[in-house]
Amino acid sequence: MEVGFLGLGIMGKAMAANLLRHGFRVTVWNRTLAKCQELVALGAAVGETPAAVVAKCRYTIAMLSDPSAALSVVFDKDGVLEQIGDGKGYVDMSTVDATTSCQISQAIKQKGGAFVEAPVSGSKKPAEDGQLVILAAGDKVLYDDMVPAFDVLGKKSFFLGEIGNGAKMKLVVNMIMGSMMNALSEGLSLADTSGLSPQTLLDVLDLGAVTNPMFKLKGPSMLQGNYSPAFPLKHQQKDMRLALSLGDENAISMPVAAASNEAFKKARSLGLGDLDFSAVYEVLKGAGGSGQA
Repeated sequence: MEVGFLGLGIMGKAMAANLLRHGFRVTVWNRTLAKCQELVALGAAVGETPAAVVAKCRYTIAMLSDPSAALSVVFDKDGVLEQIGDGKGYVDMSTVDATTSCQISQAIKQKGGAFVEAPVSGSKKPAEDGQLVILAAGDKVLYDDMVPAFDVLGKKSFFLGEIGNGAKMKLVVNMIMGSMMNALSEGLSLADTSGLSPQTLLDVLDLGAVTNPMFKLKGPSMLQGNYSPAFPLKHQQKDMRLALSLGDENAISMPVAAASNEAFKKARSLGLGDLDFSAVYEVLKGAGGSGQA
């Protein structure tokens, strides 16, 4: 199976590499073409533009940073729309809002192509291990065609129906995750300030009803001040913003998410945006946000 892959950030590079390791023929593109070379060493071909990738491949996957990047790759000069058409499918695995996803879907379908949105739950390590959770919606025939690729990229894929549902589900998941990270950060800070061992708090949490892989993975690194980015904080804040906008559309009160978003915004203002999203701990423990990792 031959697929195109647009976007080789932290997630995209790991996902494209996984496909190559499992025998897929992959043609990659990235705005900074130098980032393609590591994948060329694994057997990837390189497309000069998104349009060139779509022209070559029946199926093209995109994994981009935000709505503006997702729209740019489709609509700009040498973009996806220039070559998409009958018999070709486009799968956007970026985390965007439902409005963006619907806009892309409509444009793809008008050109005769098929579209699936398929944002993922998971960060760098699950991407490397093929353990993502895929939240797909849109053209069911294209979804079925992509199952072999989804089975390599993820441990489970959900088909959620009409376009927009995948985007909404991902935003809800990331909103919960961001709020939980703020709660953990506050708890670690409170324990430390109260004369308790933050590590002992992590040990207690791991044995109780609120145990979860995120606390277990991120907690020790946070205590060491290690914020090597598995999921950059600036992207987490973007997802909180989009989730709050979804709440506005549906008149849902989200005070916990709103407060968490403010903490992530503060962290970005202190230069922590490119660090892991767990670096919000630096704001909540009052460390001044030096940006040191």
